[in-house]
Amino acid sequence: MERKLWYVPSTYHRHAMEGVVQELAWRGQPVESWQQKLRARLVERLGAFPADTVELNARELDRRETDEYTLTKIVFTSEPYADVPCYLLTPKSSSPPYPAMICLQGHTSGMHVSIGEARDEADRESIAGDRDFALQAVKHGFVALAVEQRCFGERQETLQEQRAPDTCHDAAMHALMLGKTLLAERVWDVVRAVDYLQSLSQVDPQRICCMGNSGGGMSTLYAACVEFRIRLAVASCCFCTYADSIMSIYHCADNYIPGILSVAEVSDIAGLIAPRALLVVAGQEDNIFPLHGVRKAFDKAKTIFAAAGCAESCRLVVGPEGHRFYAKRSWPVILDMLATN
Repeated sequence: MERKLWYVPSTYHRHAMEGVVQELAWRGQPVESWQQKLRARLVERLGAFPADTVELNARELDRRETDEYTLTKIVFTSEPYADVPCYLLTPKSSSPPYPAMICLQGHTSGMHVSIGEARDEADRESIAGDRDFALQAVKHGFVALAVEQRCFGERQETLQEQRAPDTCHDAAMHALMLGKTLLAERVWDVVRAVDYLQSLSQVDPQRICCMGNSGGGMSTLYAACVEFRIRLAVASCCFCTYADSIMSIYHCADNYIPGILSVAEVSDIAGLIAPRALLVVAGQEDNIFPLHGVRKAFDKAKTIFAAAGCAESCRLVVGPEGHRFYAKRSWPVILDMLATN
């Protein structure tokens, strides 16, 4: 190596990464006891969740009818000073109780993309990339809950006068100063979204699922690791070895968890979902979650699911393009996994 490269921070970090011993990586030990240890450590690294659960205080803001579904805008309280606006879509084409899908946008302009509402050209491009998750779900007979993630859409920072260009950056840094992570705060919102769905008589509490792309996929993955009521997680364009993605390519700050590399790899994290179901969706040309790193992480995760006796509960769908969702390829697999898991 040319000595001048020692000036470069990533030279140091990549060398340090090579020497890391991941304390709780899966190495063939009994899966259930290993999961308990790793899950506790993951929560510790994410930052503890609230000790007390407050009332949801769910209330309806708006309602409109279409031929296929009822769309209700609601808001619930996740924790003190953190209210969560959502769109709830309930199908009309079948009979309750329905399976439910929590739908999480990544770095788009907000949850309205999930219901196919384009407010500008960027929204139209997002929808063309199959990010209208709630519409897809309700058309497949699910109750869909499109959740506005922290820092996106209606939950962007407006109080702070000087703000970072990336809407997640300031909140991610502030969370770190408090010993928390923005990712954990988003995961907690998903946990409370499950609470809300379980309060609805039209929802089958045994068939609650979660899906998202990019930052929405990241929240989906980690939420399913700690929330046992999520039966199926669909993590799109977010799943890759740490070394091949967030440790070597620019990513927003909301993807980082302090000290996680000394604990486990993302494949181990995914193993916390077994024996429940995980569908990983990837793009052949995704330049921030490269496919070779996706396959490497998926193969290791699959071995953990196999050791837990549920190899078919972990599957991979690869689309031909980039950083987007692939509805036509994914939905047949989603329906099959929900039926068989």
